[in-house]
Amino acid sequence: MGSAVITARAAATFDPAGRSVATARAFVRDTLQGWGYADIVDDAVVLTSELVTNAVVHAGTAADVLCLRTEDGVRVEVSDHYPEREIPLQSTGLDFGSPDREGGRGLLLCAALASRWGVEYTPARKQVWFQLDLPERPVGIRSAGPLLPVDLLPVADERVRVAVVQIDHSGSIAGWNDDAAFLFGHSAEQVTGKQLTDFTAWPHTPGTSTGIADALQLSRWEGSYGIRGADGRTMPVYASHLRVRDTQGEPSTVCLLVRDHERAVLQSPVRTPVTDAGSESRTTDPFEVFIGSPAPDDLDGLLQRTVERARDMLDADSAFLLLATDDETELEVRATTGLPSARQRFARVPVEAGAGRYGSARMPAVHEDLTVVPGAVPLLSDTGMRSVVTVPLKVEGRLTGSLGVATESPGRYTNEEALRLQFAADRIALAVESARLGELERLRRGSLSFLVEASDLLAGTLDRDQTLALMAQMTVPTLATWCAVYTIADQSSEPYLSYVLHEDEELIDGLKDLLSKISPPDPVPTPGARVWAAPSEAAHEAALRASMRSLGRDQADGLDSGIRTILATAAAVGGETVVLPLVARNRVIGMLTLGKPSDDHFRQEILELAEDLSRRAALALDNARLYSERVAISQSLQRSLLPPGLPDVPNVEIEVIYRAAGEGNEVGGDFYDVFPIRDGAYGFAIGDVCGTGPEAAAVTGLARHALRLLAREGFGGPAVLERLNAAILDEGSRSRFLTLLYGELWPQEDGSALLKVVCAGHPLPLRLRQDGTVEAAAEPQPLLGVIEDLELYEQTVTLDPGDVLLCVTDGVTERREGTRMLGDDGLADVLTGCTGLTAGAVAGRVLRAVERFAADPASDDMAILAMRVPEPPAA
Repeated sequence: MGSAVITARAAATFDPAGRSVATARAFVRDTLQGWGYADIVDDAVVLTSELVTNAVVHAGTAADVLCLRTEDGVRVEVSDHYPEREIPLQSTGLDFGSPDREGGRGLLLCAALASRWGVEYTPARKQVWFQLDLPERPVGIRSAGPLLPVDLLPVADERVRVAVVQIDHSGSIAGWNDDAAFLFGHSAEQVTGKQLTDFTAWPHTPGTSTGIADALQLSRWEGSYGIRGADGRTMPVYASHLRVRDTQGEPSTVCLLVRDHERAVLQSPVRTPVTDAGSESRTTDPFEVFIGSPAPDDLDGLLQRTVERARDMLDADSAFLLLATDDETELEVRATTGLPSARQRFARVPVEAGAGRYGSARMPAVHEDLTVVPGAVPLLSDTGMRSVVTVPLKVEGRLTGSLGVATESPGRYTNEEALRLQFAADRIALAVESARLGELERLRRGSLSFLVEASDLLAGTLDRDQTLALMAQMTVPTLATWCAVYTIADQSSEPYLSYVLHEDEELIDGLKDLLSKISPPDPVPTPGARVWAAPSEAAHEAALRASMRSLGRDQADGLDSGIRTILATAAAVGGETVVLPLVARNRVIGMLTLGKPSDDHFRQEILELAEDLSRRAALALDNARLYSERVAISQSLQRSLLPPGLPDVPNVEIEVIYRAAGEGNEVGGDFYDVFPIRDGAYGFAIGDVCGTGPEAAAVTGLARHALRLLAREGFGGPAVLERLNAAILDEGSRSRFLTLLYGELWPQEDGSALLKVVCAGHPLPLRLRQDGTVEAAAEPQPLLGVIEDLELYEQTVTLDPGDVLLCVTDGVTERREGTRMLGDDGLADVLTGCTGLTAGAVAGRVLRAVERFAADPASDDMAILAMRVPEPPAA
């Protein structure tokens, strides 16, 4: 305790039982109040409660509590008998979980509330101590007490030696004085340049992750650890570290070390700032008196501190705090201590549970024995609590919450305790409500941002599978630990498990296997989330069967991977599961299932946000389904408008490339056809109907089938197109004008090919000769579907061996890049370089040239028909 004089001491031992925690609190409270230290009673009781809980509940041993009084404050030491614990050489940085846990918080509270604290290990026990200094008082009102007799003061058996060790910026020992050599047996030459961590035995402190390396980086630090001497033994020391810089600006640390029982040489009390003599003292805030300073800056931390202080104030075994919903009809459990918090957290109870004042949360209530009135406090059912007092939290007359404490003993509380608790509740009600409103505002802002982002993502795709994936990825882990999406194809179909996601990817397969073995939830259209118990029950049953199979196995072999997977899945699915319907156009098209791990529940705000998301997701999923159906229909119709295959024309190579523009949801207006007319004669056509969609498809189908029928009836090219023109005009308002290149092909015995072509408003066919010259192979004539009395004529073209006839739609010639257009001349230039290529190679080169002409995707359909008469093989 530094250089302070011990003026009184009190000690007690408590059995390893849960009730001992309350008894220890009462012992410390009575002791400190008897010494006149009321200013620090609350903090001392809170810290003692946590440390004794660690000893009797978590360590499972008796707890020794020693209170030492000085003129400036008090030191409390709590020891447990756990000799199996060893002193690790350095901190392992373990994460001790959520601050909502009962264990692991004692040392965190020590760091927050105590003036100084530490942990000491011996072969038989572990001791945690903390010191609380009295607040500075004006001269004349300091409490006095008897001095400790001289014969009880600590005795130094020899000259006090202070080891001075200097550590450079890399953690290496740069200085080692004679006292250090004497105390630890290492000479300066033996240790210089070595890491200090090679000689330290740093005590692992549960709940913290500070190690020796971290301590050396702090500007000031005091505490206990061990130094291993030359004889191999570890000497406990008390150290004071000071961070300094040398003349070159390099940082280093000076460590002063003494034997641990001589810590008074180095240990210094924390000084509080001295106020000016003429200044007025700061007005005490009743909220800070109860909560402590600094107060937690988040709602959950504030509520947790509140229940802990309320529990300690009335020496209770448990405490709980509930917040009212916006309509003040229900209370939601938000913080507990001494109760299974994970199971109770966010559970809801009605404000008016029954008739009379004891059934309403709006009035204080004292229950002397809950066994006499079972169910009077639903939150405490099956917890072993007997006596309970609850008080309301009100702001401007409006119920904002309820605070309660309970104990396992009946008859413990009276109206006097209710008044004390109500006084405390009145102190904190406004602060709690302010923090709650702040959290609600942050949640609402976050919800709006979340929904806006979700809407943008869902609107950005019309792919069904991608929509399902987005739905799951937006809910996990933001809203739930895992998610499953069921889809319903039509009203006669059963729900189908379409997508499963868990925040731990290794558990997805196990979760999918579990859900596939149980019946899907009923597709109920009622809005809102409803609890679905089947996954949790199935998981528990699977875990039980797996555990039974594992009994009797050699424990050295451990559990096989299958059993481990089942148990991990059971833990992941063991909590609350809710189902939200996906409703679109007044029909349930699926279900969104959200789940939590074991003993966890959903907050109402989360469920409301999930409901909003499910409505948006349902519309997106339905749109994706409709789009997929439309694409499938369009693609099927497009395939029906194209020939099933190309005929094998003797001595003529024919290649066709067709590219539909857009996303596949519109039927293109371009078409082509090559078909046999009669023996030795073949018809070919390439055309472009104005527009896209069903109307264009109707004209396309009419044209392709009419061409085949009329040609096979023996009509020549002009007659075929004139009759097709009349048929198009007969469609009336549904008609579309059509550009068409139609021709008939006769392979000749001399290896050439004779063609008769009619070009009705279509891009002119180009002929490539063997010498590389390119020329138009026909003259332009009127297009179809505009003029009634149409007179057309055909032109004869002979393709010699090696010649190529190229026919394209305007999607090729009208390819644009800004103000530039490929055009007929550009196409002719491309064709000029195709001498000697096969028909397939010519068509491919033209397509590549068109694609490279502009960076943007093509905006119009393209059809390329290339015919080539091959050269005879060399003799």
